[in-house]
Amino acid sequence: MESKPNNPIQHPLNKIGKWMPPDHDSQHQWLAALIAHVDKSKQKLHPVLQEFQHLIETNTKVYMLITSMLHQVPQKYPYNEDPTGAPQIRDYNHLLQLLNHLLTTAPAWDDKSYRVGMVGLPINAVLDWSMGTPGGFAAFLDKDINAVFKKILNAWGAFLKSPESAAVLDDSETGWFGETGIKDLTATANIDGTKHKFEEMFVCDSSAKFHGFKSWDDFFTRQFREGARPVAGPDDPNVIANACESEPYRIERNIGAREQFWLKNQPYSVLDILAHNPLAYPFVGGTLYQAYLSSLSYHRWHSPVSGKVAKTYIVEGTYYSEPLWEGVGNIKVHSGNINMAGELISQSYITAVATRGVIFIQADNPAIGLVAFVGVGMSEVSTCDITVKEGDRVQKGDQIGMFHFGGSTHCLIFRKGVNLTGFPEPGTWKGNVPVRSRLAVLS
Repeated sequence: MESKPNNPIQHPLNKIGKWMPPDHDSQHQWLAALIAHVDKSKQKLHPVLQEFQHLIETNTKVYMLITSMLHQVPQKYPYNEDPTGAPQIRDYNHLLQLLNHLLTTAPAWDDKSYRVGMVGLPINAVLDWSMGTPGGFAAFLDKDINAVFKKILNAWGAFLKSPESAAVLDDSETGWFGETGIKDLTATANIDGTKHKFEEMFVCDSSAKFHGFKSWDDFFTRQFREGARPVAGPDDPNVIANACESEPYRIERNIGAREQFWLKNQPYSVLDILAHNPLAYPFVGGTLYQAYLSSLSYHRWHSPVSGKVAKTYIVEGTYYSEPLWEGVGNIKVHSGNINMAGELISQSYITAVATRGVIFIQADNPAIGLVAFVGVGMSEVSTCDITVKEGDRVQKGDQIGMFHFGGSTHCLIFRKGVNLTGFPEPGTWKGNVPVRSRLAVLS
């Protein structure tokens, strides 16, 4: 085995949306503390994890995939040991114990650890290395494995909606309303450089326990106060409003019908993104705008246009799939190493494979016509909640849905021949574009 170097290299992580720490050593420090805590006292598995254990032990295919992905993690630094010096997670029973703890744990803020980063995707952090192996690639595209992970994430989601989950919403060092937490939450929401207080921007009660939030999910799906995010051009049908409080990621014109989205340049594949719905075909050759959400941001979706909801549906996709060019499957590129940015840099890839909520809106403006909104989940932040139904009328800026505990990214797709200008440029625009503000205009 390869030993740890005397001067280990700091591996910067992709910090899209601030879901994960800025470097991998910081993530490992978090994982070390988790492993040490769980290993001290093993608990009876949650029923959904007992179901997962049964699936692994009675389904030959699943046993092979889960065992393979854990064993294929390279036997060299930094993969051979966890930060405590113990072997990395290579046993599914150990994996289940770690997941068991996380199912009744709300993401906490830690002023001390936040100097190196917050782990906003704890299950992702536990699966980090194994996701990037050939076994992991196959496992997280498997129907049976994704089905049980959906149940696992639903169980965690139920805890995050419970009153017990609100305990992390206090003003202690590990609380979201502690000195660092409230500072960063407020700075993220003050996009225009203003200095409004958190309670001035969001519906809450700063004098009440936990700012009046009943649960972690209640806090995460918090709402802006009336007037905090005005609708751009409410009477101008040529103005497109921003659907999510998010940072520009990519603009693609003349998008293809079927593309090899699993390749490194991650071309968009319209039919795959929209799950081969017949309404997808008018968007071939059209324009796609993608932007990602911050872990500290507002997570509700709003209509980009005024019109009628034509169709809505949830695509039951993957939860932890990342393409092989990120991991040990691409030996020529990575020399047997796993890309430490993991799924975070697969923003375009996951539009075609991850769990997502799709909403088609027939705009009142005939020059715009049918518009597609796609809310895309990532890892454990995959709960897409559509709050409108087919036939509903929506005004530009109206709520149409939300993510529960997160949601990595979203897309707006416009038909071929709809010429839009003024999009915020990815890489140039820094920070979030305010929700319901002007995103683009029909030219």
